[in-house]
Amino acid sequence: ATPADTDELLISDAGTLKRVDYSYLKSANTPVFFINKTDSQSISSDTSTKVEFGQEIIDSDNAFASHKFTVPSGKGGYYFMYATVGISAMVTEKYNSAYLYVNGSMYNRVLNYASGTSGNIGTVTGAVMNLSAGDYVEVYVRQNTGSSQNCSGESGERRTFFGGFKLIS
Repeated sequence: ATPADTDELLISDAGTLKRVDYSYLKSANTPVFFINKTDSQSISSDTSTKVEFGQEIIDSDNAFASHKFTVPSGKGGYYFMYATVGISAMVTEKYNSAYLYVNGSMYNRVLNYASGTSGNIGTVTGAVMNLSAGDYVEVYVRQNTGSSQNCSGESGERRTFFGGFKLIS
């Protein structure tokens, strides 16, 4: 059976026996979170807009609130973050972009250009980030159809979502 976090293991340090709690030796990819958008949100043309999420699927450290993930105290390090943003009525020859922001500034952007077809277009972005306790990550979207479009979301079919986890370091 897997030891409990408070179970002690004996190790030898140059002949001196020491006790170490299992919690210091195990590895975990936490915090981990996955958030889904369950409703539509109007996105104005040529405006970067923060995506508002409504359904927490998992949030191991209660670090997701106010539509952003904040690195908990003592949990700094490398993280893998990802997001998919769906725009419901894209027009041929136009684009939508998904952005990851860190502490209010753009970290990365992925642009998806609608060429040849129109309709629902999803854009996926992801990055490995070195984050410190208190840093926060948000998702933004931008489109240029010339009119407002909906950032689509629903509970049964995940079209717009945001997730991440700490990498083992």
